[in-house]
Amino acid sequence: MITKKQISKIRRKYKDVFDMLENYDKTYELPFQRKRMDITLSVEAINKLKKVSKETGKPISRIIEEKVML
Repeated sequence: MITKKQISKIRRKYKDVFDMLENYDKTYELPFQRKRMDITLSVEAINKLKKVSKETGKPISRIIEEKVML
């Protein structure tokens, strides 16, 4: 049988996982899930994103994510 001390130790060690699952219970979304979203960009911005995508080999969505998550 697991003791309360062991349970506390597991909770501290995996706090981020428990928080993620608690949030999933509320929102039904996991932080690593991807969703589609429509946005409007200028032609200049789209062309620049295409150029960067071609140079780096990364999809445009990844380039945008990396810039937003900084």
